[in-house]
Amino acid sequence: MLQIIDLDYESYRRIELERIDPGHHARHGRTAEKEMTSAYIGFDPTADSLHIGSLVPILLLVHLQKAGHKPIALVGGATGMVGDPSGKSEERNLLSEEVLRHNQEGVKKQLMQYLDFDPALKNAAEMVNNYDWFKDLSFLSFIRDVGKHITVNYMMAKDSVKKRIEGETGMSFTEFTYQLVQGYDFYWLYQNKNCKLQMGGSDQWGNIVTGTELIRRKTGGEAFAFTCPLLTKSDGSKFGKTERGNVWLDLSKTSAYEFYQFWIRASDADAEKWIRIFTFLDKPSIETLIAEHKKDESKKTLQKKLAEEITAFVHGESNLKDAIRTTEKAFEQKDVPAEELSLQDIEAMQGITQLKFSREALLAGTDVVSFLGATGSFPQQRRSKKTVQGGGVSVKGTGKGKRVS
Repeated sequence: MLQIIDLDYESYRRIELERIDPGHHARHGRTAEKEMTSAYIGFDPTADSLHIGSLVPILLLVHLQKAGHKPIALVGGATGMVGDPSGKSEERNLLSEEVLRHNQEGVKKQLMQYLDFDPALKNAAEMVNNYDWFKDLSFLSFIRDVGKHITVNYMMAKDSVKKRIEGETGMSFTEFTYQLVQGYDFYWLYQNKNCKLQMGGSDQWGNIVTGTELIRRKTGGEAFAFTCPLLTKSDGSKFGKTERGNVWLDLSKTSAYEFYQFWIRASDADAEKWIRIFTFLDKPSIETLIAEHKKDESKKTLQKKLAEEITAFVHGESNLKDAIRTTEKAFEQKDVPAEELSLQDIEAMQGITQLKFSREALLAGTDVVSFLGATGSFPQQRRSKKTVQGGGVSVKGTGKGKRVS
């Protein structure tokens, strides 16, 4: 079996493998060096967009393809109907087939942006949907041809199962069978696509090795698992979330500005780690950036480069330029008239309190104190009046960008 122990620069970029089983590693290492290897990662369509937590597996496939191997992106039309219990304390709500179909299309569209599907390439990326091989497979056929080869004892030993069974909510039969369904995906791809390697986050280890075991028992063949640790922030909090929720790859859910700002706000420790993982910069360039950053951390040299590289990769150069322009208007050019900011710029800004007020009421005329009270800017009218009289309130954008106190 193969498992990545740490996402350090060398292991992540060169896709090196920790030697857990020397025999397996030696054989697979020689195979990968001598021939093109097909590897896959699954993406369940639990939403109509992937989020930045999905960037790690996406980049694993990108690096694999750059190294001359063949990436397979699996969209879980079937597994999405079941719900993966890995890392979950309670059962997911099952999605309707209509919602799942909608989500699948969104996920497929995003995956097409990051991998090269040019059929002229020997190692062209391929996209598959496990619903295609599950739709005609009957329940009886599945438990006879698949369930027979994996014991309940083997399934119960998985961490994702033990934690749920020992917890308060328990586990439904539906979720209990998820590892068999994912295991069958690996078996099917091994048989039909010559896919010998499955990659994913460390929370997927149990599901992945169920697949390698199924392949071994049904065919006598050898397949491999490759996992990377789940990312967390340096403060221990979950990676990929802000106060407003997930950071999505879809611009309609997370604007380019918000996306860019997520990386700009990274701590120095996180930025130093993430720039090795989420960019394609070479090692000398990264080390030079880190050294430059440490000379004056207030300049955020590392965070800016990280934000630029990953925003350009995910959303393109044009959206990156817009994100930088909005950032400059909001934080670096504080005297820019408000009318020069678009509605999208304003709505995307984090760290800036946004309040709504009726346009009709504003046009009808209102004094500043009443305005502040109606928007809840101050808890008491007396306090807002005192603040205004003391010159503590200013209004920008009165026709020509003038500031009125």
